[in-house]
Amino acid sequence: MAKYVCPCGYVYDPEVGDVENGIAPGTAWEDVPEDFVCPTCGLGKDAFEEE
Repeated sequence: MAKYVCPCGYVYDPEVGDVENGIAPGTAWEDVPEDFVCPTCGLGKDAFEEE
């Protein structure tokens, strides 16, 4: 499963999710809410690049 990287360096790993921000482990990037923002810098989902 691909990981998604924010320009600031934060990595969203679907296998891990982002529990602190309400995204359960196993949540595919496509299923992450559109209003998700990077917990580190605040950029939106559209700023992330597939790794």
